[in-house]
Amino acid sequence: MHATKALLTAAQILQLDEKEHIHQHNDNAIRLTRSLSEPTGIKSIGVHLVRVQQGRDSTEFHSHQQDEEFIYILSGQGIASIGEEQFQVSAGDFMGFEKNSPAHAMFNANSEDLVYLMGGSRCEIDICDYPRLKRRQFRVNGKREAVNWDDLSPVQPEIN
Repeated sequence: MHATKALLTAAQILQLDEKEHIHQHNDNAIRLTRSLSEPTGIKSIGVHLVRVQQGRDSTEFHSHQQDEEFIYILSGQGIASIGEEQFQVSAGDFMGFEKNSPAHAMFNANSEDLVYLMGGSRCEIDICDYPRLKRRQFRVNGKREAVNWDDLSPVQPEIN
């Protein structure tokens, strides 16, 4: 039997570098992440094994207009904010966010790490809204730019 990059064994996953990701709009949102998609060559979706320590947010409260996301809790507990509601989540719980879903984020208030599998689509163009910050972020072919909602203005249709 010979090796294939299509398979990551549990032992190989534990050997992957755990990278610290600090969210660009929230200094308290620190994820310790092992990417599972990159070593297997997957490009159009991202799949990551994520660990969030006590007192940390998973991300800034946000929603996507094009990308879809999922989270499957493996261990620990957290508080999931989805739209205007909060939910206690723990091992075995699944969250799926289609495009234009309500804004969402998680917080780990517990001493045990919150560990989950996170994945989603990687559209070439996505618009991400951060309602608590009143900010919109544009991602076009990997390049990100953000603007405050107060600086957005409607564009009049062109006259032909």
